[in-house]
Amino acid sequence: MAGGKETPRQKMIGLMYLVLTALLALQVSNTILDKFVFIDESLKYSVNISRKATENQIEGGKAAAEKQGNTPKDLALIKLAEEVKKKTDEVIAQVHKSREELIKRTGGMDEKGDYVGKKDDNEVMAYMIGAEGTKSGEAYKMQQYLNKYAKDIANLDTALKDLDQPIAIDAKDMTMYSKDPEQKGKDFAKITFESTPLVAALAILSDIDSKVARVEAKAVERIVNRIGGVILKFDQIKGMASAESKVIAAGTKYKAKMFITASSSQIKPRMSVSQGSVKVNGNEGEVEFTAPALENSAYDAAGLAKREWQGSITIKKADGQDTTFKFKEEYFIAKPVIKVEAGNVSALYLNCGNELQIDVPALGASYDPSFSASGGEVIKGASKGKITVVPKAANVDLTVSSSGNKIGIEKFKVKMIPKPTLQVMNGGKVLDIKNGGACPRALRAVAVPDPGFKDAVPKDARYKVVEWELTLARGRRAIKQQKVTSDEVNLTDFASQAKEGDRIVIEIKGVKRLNFKNEQENVSASEILSYQITQ
Repeated sequence: MAGGKETPRQKMIGLMYLVLTALLALQVSNTILDKFVFIDESLKYSVNISRKATENQIEGGKAAAEKQGNTPKDLALIKLAEEVKKKTDEVIAQVHKSREELIKRTGGMDEKGDYVGKKDDNEVMAYMIGAEGTKSGEAYKMQQYLNKYAKDIANLDTALKDLDQPIAIDAKDMTMYSKDPEQKGKDFAKITFESTPLVAALAILSDIDSKVARVEAKAVERIVNRIGGVILKFDQIKGMASAESKVIAAGTKYKAKMFITASSSQIKPRMSVSQGSVKVNGNEGEVEFTAPALENSAYDAAGLAKREWQGSITIKKADGQDTTFKFKEEYFIAKPVIKVEAGNVSALYLNCGNELQIDVPALGASYDPSFSASGGEVIKGASKGKITVVPKAANVDLTVSSSGNKIGIEKFKVKMIPKPTLQVMNGGKVLDIKNGGACPRALRAVAVPDPGFKDAVPKDARYKVVEWELTLARGRRAIKQQKVTSDEVNLTDFASQAKEGDRIVIEIKGVKRLNFKNEQENVSASEILSYQITQ
């Protein structure tokens, strides 16, 4: 929504919704679903704080009007502010009714207080969207009354005209989807609730509440600030902090606002924090620091680690003396999920170019990876997160960082390269050593790589026989010998001298492997075969 300057908490709510949207793009595990619950609770808390502040502002307006003698003008403004609150109460009550219905339809709550159907997206779509093509779902009604609410508020007073901005919009009107060919054709109901599990839908409804509360806060602030023709005075000040999100992934930025709940243009606060930095802009302070990477033991069963930062705001009182407000703010570091894609991620192969794709989905577009390894070499690939790991030891510890901030460590076991299987081919078939046969006219020696090894690192599984020796034997006597330094041999001379009962003794002595760098390496592999000439 546009119109007027947003409060720090309102900006935070908007950014939290971006986090919600990003999480929806991930595979929904139980751990991620639990994080939706955290987001939902944080959004509900923010809405309650915002609405309570609005109520206090109305009460402050009444007190100010009384001091000014309750003029008709001021009383009319108070009535107008209360009308805004009334309309907001009605709309939020309707949203809450949908919330309770969704919880009921998906099984309610269990004895532990958890949502029974937290993964259920079918009931969400059935209730919020309805049958395909019918537009009978609750979300279609919701879009109408939400946008009507904004229009009704804007029509209450000329000072509120710019608040006539739709709250529930279709994908074509959303910046993030307007150019997406797969999404831009979806309406508000589908883009918001399609394939959405219960806990995500509840968080979305809380975000809708926050948007409604934002309109209410802007409208009431403009109305009440006109009472008596001066900015409201206040006699209570409280230092506050508002984080964009209390749940953040390691390696991402923690951002928060520091502010006083009742402010004045005459106040020029001084602010400080226990970590990071604070940029003071008027009565607001913008806090920013990078969440540190933690050991696995620091995270709880839900993958969260609770941390705390402290802040202080100092202002001058009317008597010229300083007064300082100190507070503590909790935040949670979410254990980042490092996603590894490869042909073989459980183990790497020694001295081979193991290609990996390393991603940290929680970082989204801010992912700017760099890597280092203990026990091996890392070669950067052409695309983001694409690397080649060349192990030099029995284990490799791969450290993943983003924008210079450590994210975590992935550990890999290292396998020895399996020996290839040596075979001799007669035409397109393997030479029949067991049954023998006529003397072949030509043979070819091949080294066949282990299938698992070839699937994992195909560029390292290229073998060639480079040395072998063949002997035509009659009894204990060698009739003819031939040494070969390529993988093929012509046996016309053998065939011209061979008799039934003779043997061709084949000894493979030398094999080379071409690795991912196109460098040849000697392979310790040999084989002795005996082929009986039977005709």
